Amino acid sequence: MRTLVASICLLLLLPFSASSSSSSSNSRSIPISNFSFPQQRNIITHLPGFEGPLPFQLQTGYVEVDESNGVRLFYYFIRSERNPAEDPVMLWLTGGPGCSAFSGLVYEIGPLSFDRRTYVNGLPKLLYKPDSWTKVSNVIFLDSPVGTGFSYSVTQQGYESSDTKAVTQIVIFLTKWFDEHPEFLSNPFYVAGDSYSGMIVPALTLEIAKGKEDGNGPALNLKGYLVGNPVTDGNFDNPAKVPFAHGMGLISDEMYQAYKDSCGADQSRQQSRQCTSSHDVIDECVKDICPNHILEPMCTFASPHRYNLKLSSGAREMLRLQDYTARTGLQLSEISTECRTAEYLMSRTWANNEIVREALGIHMGAVPLWIRCNYDILYANDIHSSVQYHLEVTKRGYKCLVYSGDHDMVIPFIGTQAWIRSLNFSVVNEWRPWYVDAQVAGYTRSYSNNLTFATVKGGGHTAPEYMPKQCLAMFARWVSGETL
Repeated sequence: MRTLVASICLLLLLPFSASSSSSSSNSRSIPISNFSFPQQRNIITHLPGFEGPLPFQLQTGYVEVDESNGVRLFYYFIRSERNPAEDPVMLWLTGGPGCSAFSGLVYEIGPLSFDRRTYVNGLPKLLYKPDSWTKVSNVIFLDSPVGTGFSYSVTQQGYESSDTKAVTQIVIFLTKWFDEHPEFLSNPFYVAGDSYSGMIVPALTLEIAKGKEDGNGPALNLKGYLVGNPVTDGNFDNPAKVPFAHGMGLISDEMYQAYKDSCGADQSRQQSRQCTSSHDVIDECVKDICPNHILEPMCTFASPHRYNLKLSSGAREMLRLQDYTARTGLQLSEISTECRTAEYLMSRTWANNEIVREALGIHMGAVPLWIRCNYDILYANDIHSSVQYHLEVTKRGYKCLVYSGDHDMVIPFIGTQAWIRSLNFSVVNEWRPWYVDAQVAGYTRSYSNNLTFATVKGGGHTAPEYMPKQCLAMFARWVSGETL
């Protein structure tokens, strides 16, 4: 199903990337004299759009990770609402690459959310979200790679990044961050992320583990990592889309059989033509299904006209849809309240407000326009599969949680299960349901080498946005060593 991922629903965390030679609105050199540098650490008790003092401890700041180019990564740090002195510290990376950690904070695992129907003094109203992972963990939400969110470079050259470069810069970030926060060095530490971060998190965890072994990295109390709806390897992720669509009743038995007959391993020229035809039939059948969550409505603002894109050549154009609303001047009132993407636009309004930026301690002039997902970053995909990184990390004894929203057609759980099987780990606990409030919340299986896989029933891409209560329970149990 070549065009399935590139179908016309605007993705929250689109797991595609392509190297770009154009510079983005964030990615441009500005003389350093035009910057305003407030204190590196900014303790925040009130936020514009939120009524009263924040019911949690929020800190924001910058950490320089490339002195020659003035690359500074921006972070939001929220202390655990339970026991910050003893609870784990988790680094959260949002996907893209190029999606701000603010997405993770507000739309996924953090303690804030937008009220879709209310504005306060021209700003979207922020609400406290109780089903936050900060209930049981300290969380660092990091804008990475450079050019993402409020992270920036003083020079144009500093904006050139890649998977491996991002990993290196995050290690520098963590070294400096914990130097400034030594009180957290003994806390259990986890690396986490979703969507495209499935390529970064295992590689980063391995780099930290190696640094601990040779004494050249940050002396963190590393315990493990977790990835949600993770991009991992196209050889597993992409072939899973057609069987997923069949299993969900989106294509017929006959379509699926024709696909299997014509798109097998023996790719003769005739069979290749038949395979192309089979893909076209399937694409036509699912073109109006939202791949983020197959039960959610297609939002018209995210699909101004029909796209028929091929994964090999058209993914880049699909990425341009994320900025469609800015180009057309579409207003929130034109978007159905049934579309959760209406909330995504609110983040752009909020983050580009001068009062908000002052409250967050943003370096003035560094990021002229904040974009929730900046797909124009100068980025090279030089990690093509993260499977080997999973193998290397788990063999060292670090625990791993892999979870998938089971209604996600972007990175279907079928493909995720396939690459996990390729690790050849023995099954410790067979497939079984896990529960929240006496209801089935998903299914799980645990493997040797401390690897746990779980589906989140009703979850999309990515799961915590759709099922926050269940995902909090899953994380809280796993991080405490309990079975799901």
